[in-house]
Amino acid sequence: MKTFRLQIDGRETDIAAHSDTSLFASMTRAGVAWPVSCRNGTCRTCIARLLQGQVRYEIPWPGLSPEEKDEGYCLPCVARPMSDVVIARP
Repeated sequence: MKTFRLQIDGRETDIAAHSDTSLFASMTRAGVAWPVSCRNGTCRTCIARLLQGQVRYEIPWPGLSPEEKDEGYCLPCVARPMSDVVIARP
């Protein structure tokens, strides 16, 4: 397991994001409130813009269209960091 930095655009504090857990789990552990519902990548409640970094998924892109993926959207409830990451609410 590697630990990366997760930053939410507009916040000054970085969050420790572990490669084996979702961005949402890292945010929750750090006390950051982020909208979420299904926690399996289908409802899109948690959708975010990936401003920097790379994420991976254990499942195919169930809640994002190819265009959204190309435009840099991610689903923090199932996205796992592969590098330091910066996200923002759309």
